[in-house]
Amino acid sequence: MAETPDSFVRSFISKLVARDLDGAAGMVTPDFEYDNVPMGKAFGPEALTTTLSGFFGMCTNIDWEILRQTSSGDMMQGTVLNERDDRVEIHGRWATLPVAGVFEIRNGKLTLWRDYFDRQTIIDVMTPPSA
Repeated sequence: MAETPDSFVRSFISKLVARDLDGAAGMVTPDFEYDNVPMGKAFGPEALTTTLSGFFGMCTNIDWEILRQTSSGDMMQGTVLNERDDRVEIHGRWATLPVAGVFEIRNGKLTLWRDYFDRQTIIDVMTPPSA
């Protein structure tokens, strides 16, 4: 069966959850834009790896669940929208970050990954609990 934008994004997210950052970076274009809307942008495969290495380094476990996902187009020009619960274990506790994601695919690779989430929620997740 031919790959679709839907299956491509699911595979990308699976690589991230497995912490296969090199595999995920191999799925993006050289001019890829990674936009964490409340936190800022990063560009290119290396910036994706660097950005996520820092965050994933804080995580004992990662479990991102796609709640809803829809797509249009094909692998030459496609768009995927999803709603996720990005669950992470940090500082000995599990936390959930509700996320809405936008992914654009051109010529078989991701050109854009934009996530919308609450900035304070992620700050709270990353902040160690008080002693």
